[in-house]
Amino acid sequence: MTTTDVYKTESATRFLEVQGRKIAYRVTGTGQPIVLCHRFRGVLGLWDPAFIESLAKEGFQVITFDYSGIGLSSGERSYNPIAMLKDVKDLVEGLNLKDIIIAGWSIGGIVAQIYTAMFSHNVSHAVLLATTPPGRLTKEAEQLFYDAASKPGIDLDNFTTIFFEPTDKNSRAASERSFTRIMGQKIPRSPDVDAAWAISQIGTTPRNPVFPAEEVLNFLKTTTIPVLHIGADHDIIFPVENWYALNQQLPTLNLITYPKAGHGPHHQHPEMAASHISAFIKGTKKV
Repeated sequence: MTTTDVYKTESATRFLEVQGRKIAYRVTGTGQPIVLCHRFRGVLGLWDPAFIESLAKEGFQVITFDYSGIGLSSGERSYNPIAMLKDVKDLVEGLNLKDIIIAGWSIGGIVAQIYTAMFSHNVSHAVLLATTPPGRLTKEAEQLFYDAASKPGIDLDNFTTIFFEPTDKNSRAASERSFTRIMGQKIPRSPDVDAAWAISQIGTTPRNPVFPAEEVLNFLKTTTIPVLHIGADHDIIFPVENWYALNQQLPTLNLITYPKAGHGPHHQHPEMAASHISAFIKGTKKV
């Protein structure tokens, strides 16, 4: 396994060569590693830099990456969480990361939950961002997400619809700030994910359950690993109500819900989300 730099900055894009493919990744900051698994159609450069930098300032080594066949990573592309899990496993092992915080946004949160269940020996905390729990859902997604997520390209209006609360002026303003930060980064982002291919992987209408992994749900009901979910009061794809329905069943689950926010709560409140994550990690420990 080897790594090479593309850009000569701390957050340069690097490549890990493993099992015949290259995984593109970036590292920001120093400290305990927190591995961030990206969202649907997410690539390097589409995390809000204010969130990444805030986590680094809290004392974490923040690691982001492109899934196989997506962005700058080579290999076969897939939105099957088990296939995506292999990227996380190979990245963690290839970089020799120990005692990690595994984190994930949206579909990346599903991957993070599976990783926690399968490799609990190497996980100190799990941080879930606007994602879904395993099992039957109390509240299903809105069709609006599938309609918006299938549109090609990236523009502010669609960004606001998917990740923020368009009916609230403060959320709309936060969306514009986040969008400007993302698009204004000096290091180029990875190539965008083809919208038609991506939507074909998850379907065009809501499903229930989204994540039918009974063994992961059973793990969450018995684990001693602290779990944090940061959500929003109006997430059009993964309603936070589904986590509250499990509130007395998951012994280590901590829930934070941001008001007048959408599917990107950590982009609407990047500094606060990083602060909440830091306080959670410092204030809890694996038994």
